[in-house]
Amino acid sequence: MSKKLEQFFATCPRGLEALLGEELQELGAQAIAPTYGGVAFSGEYELCYRANLHSRLASRILLRVGGGEYRDEEDIYQGALSFDWPTMFSVDKTIVVKMTAQKAPLKSLEFTTLRIKDAICDRFREATGERPNVDIREPDVRIHAFLTATECTLYLDTSGQSLFKRGLRKQAGAAPLNENLAAGMVKLSGWQPGTPFFDPMCGSATILMEAAQVALNIAPGSHRDFGFEKLTRFDPKVWLPIKQAAIDAQLPATLQPIFGRDMFGDSLRDAQVNLEAAGLAGVIQLKQGNVIEVPAPADHGVIVTNPPYGIRIGEQSELAEFYPQLGNWLKQKCAGWNAYILSADMNLPKLIRLNATKRTPLFNGALECRLFEYKIVAGSARK
Repeated sequence: MSKKLEQFFATCPRGLEALLGEELQELGAQAIAPTYGGVAFSGEYELCYRANLHSRLASRILLRVGGGEYRDEEDIYQGALSFDWPTMFSVDKTIVVKMTAQKAPLKSLEFTTLRIKDAICDRFREATGERPNVDIREPDVRIHAFLTATECTLYLDTSGQSLFKRGLRKQAGAAPLNENLAAGMVKLSGWQPGTPFFDPMCGSATILMEAAQVALNIAPGSHRDFGFEKLTRFDPKVWLPIKQAAIDAQLPATLQPIFGRDMFGDSLRDAQVNLEAAGLAGVIQLKQGNVIEVPAPADHGVIVTNPPYGIRIGEQSELAEFYPQLGNWLKQKCAGWNAYILSADMNLPKLIRLNATKRTPLFNGALECRLFEYKIVAGSARK
């Protein structure tokens, strides 16, 4: 007899929805429907184990527990009260309720969130005589509510902490990328393991570490725990073989053609700490150097980097000098390479004075960016 298909929603950085849909399909997801900020999909319950463990692009894997139409806060309270929460997790687990809304007509989303929390606690009190405690910082169980103008949908978070928290990075730079956005940039570049990979402004090595995990077939969630382990449906007999199979599939941590440079010693020290903590110190080749001075580490390959783009006041004039130099470096020292440069400033990349062959919209948190693609050939055409 076939098992019941559950309904899931995976959130991700905006701009990566289509790629996430492809990734989930490879993991066995069905009825894949990319939408704004994530992907709806279905599958047997155990799919949430594999998706949390293996997804490089998702932020959270949410299990739909139900939903329906509403007119006011009382409708939402009654809807939440109708779910059998005590069968989903035990009363000794701490909880938090989070809400996302689009065009909801309610006066106070904060009050509505409290009403959902009240409904969960009231249902527990009816069933057990006790109520779960709230922990807004490190709860055992996260409940997510999503409101449209007419419907409320409730989800259980099977991830726990956001999936971009791989459990690897110990030091973060001044403006770190989330790991799943870095993984998306690597994926969008088309890079394949064995091809030289280079981040000439590597900071704390987030992009490099994502490439190294791909090269060594390391499941991104293999060093952390998950929210589904706190839920009543958790089955260690199913989960542990899935996790062990992922660990067995990892390749030895041997030296790869993955190169990082940064002109700042503090950043490189952070990078080295991160690589050592992740067991990747012997995989990635780090050196100190100014991007506009260092030669490319091979005669071809893929560059993926997140240079400064002047969010702080006073940086624009410095960057207006830097970006033309970056363009000269690409043209003179990187023939044979494809470069992928992230920027939240649509004007600075024009100063590179090379024709971008692609401009992929991405969001770094709330910050709208573009990933610019430059294919560098000898004598690359200037604008």
